Amino acid sequence: MSLPRLPHVVLALVPTGASRADDREALLTAVASAHGVDRSRLRAGRVCGHCGGTDHGRPWVEVDGCAVGVGLARTTGVVALVVSPEPVGVDVERVSRVAAAPLDVFTQGERDRAGGDVRALAACWAAKEAVLKRDGRGLRVDPAAVDVDVRRGTAVFEGVEHPVTLRFPDADLVVAVAAGGLPVEAAPDGLCAVDGLSAVDGLSAGA
Repeated sequence: MSLPRLPHVVLALVPTGASRADDREALLTAVASAHGVDRSRLRAGRVCGHCGGTDHGRPWVEVDGCAVGVGLARTTGVVALVVSPEPVGVDVERVSRVAAAPLDVFTQGERDRAGGDVRALAACWAAKEAVLKRDGRGLRVDPAAVDVDVRRGTAVFEGVEHPVTLRFPDADLVVAVAAGGLPVEAAPDGLCAVDGLSAVDGLSAGA
C-alpha cells in the first residue's frame, strides 16, 4: 500500500531537547503526527552525503517503507522540524547570533537589499543553509554561491531560482524552508509551540 502524499510541508518548532537524540525523537513524533500513523511504522537513521557514514549526517525517515522528506535544524532553545512529500531543507537562526558573528557569506546584492537590516541578513543566512541542505551538499558549498532575495522569497543557486519560505516567529528568530515551492503549514497544536509562539506567527515571505 502506497503512503498518501502530504499536500504541504509541515513545520514544527519545539524546545531544544536534552540531547541531539531527543531532537531526533521529536522529528519522528512530527513525522508520525503528520502522516497520522503510529511510531512503530517508522524506520529512521542518518547518512552523510559526503562519506556515506551512518553515525552522522542528515536524517532520513521511512513510513511503511516509503521515503519521507524530513529536516531538522537547531539554534539556541529551539529546534525546527519539517516533514515533506519531497526533499526539503530547513534552517533556524537567532537574529542576535547572526548579528554577532563576523559572517563573510553575503553577496553584494543581499547586502544592498538588506540595507543594514540584520533580520534580513539573518533570513539570507537561514535561506542559504536551507537551500544547500536540500541540495545535499550543505556547507561544503560556499554559502556566497547562493543569492537570496528575502522580499521575493527566492534564492538563486547555480543559475536556478529556488523558492524559499521564510517565517519570523519573533523578533530574534527566523526559519527558512526550501521545498521546491510547496506550501508550508504549521504542525497541529501541541507540536509547534515554543514559548507560546506558533511556527507561522510574524512576518513571512514565500509560500
